[in-house]
Amino acid sequence: MEECGTILTAKDMERTLERLVSEVSERRGDDERLVLLGIQRRGADLAERLKARLDAALGQDTPLGKIDINLYRDDWTTLNIQPSINRTEIPFEIEGASILLVDDVLYSGRTIRAALEALLDYGRPKRVELLVLIDRAGLRELPIQADYVGKRVVTHGGEHVDVRVMERDSEDKVCLVTA
Repeated sequence: MEECGTILTAKDMERTLERLVSEVSERRGDDERLVLLGIQRRGADLAERLKARLDAALGQDTPLGKIDINLYRDDWTTLNIQPSINRTEIPFEIEGASILLVDDVLYSGRTIRAALEALLDYGRPKRVELLVLIDRAGLRELPIQADYVGKRVVTHGGEHVDVRVMERDSEDKVCLVTA
């Protein structure tokens, strides 16, 4: 039986997203080429929420896109399940853009590596920064770090982080799941 320890409640998630928007607006508020790109699925959901808050904070319409990384994964041939292919929607020019890449959890770094590879197929951005809701510290396999972190969580083997979002799961909550 799995046990779910709450890392963030719905209220905590709201506060965390507000803080992340403040950090982004402080660092990139004057960047006219700033765009949001959410990694499908929950990263894309979080990017939509961040866009609404960022637009209000900056007084502008921040372009938003979604990227699917499944065909760029380095483990898809070893998965026990068929990967779920989602849509990539990038309604803006990548060339020269300042991209804020958004994902729910940073763990091994392999998802972000795949996202960067996929992104470069669309052009060469000026910069790419990474924003994650949860950073599973200490278990990185690749030298990838987030520029903006909602919460760092130390995890161990046999544990995983489950991010639930209202758009997909009918609730906002982050849990540390142990077997």
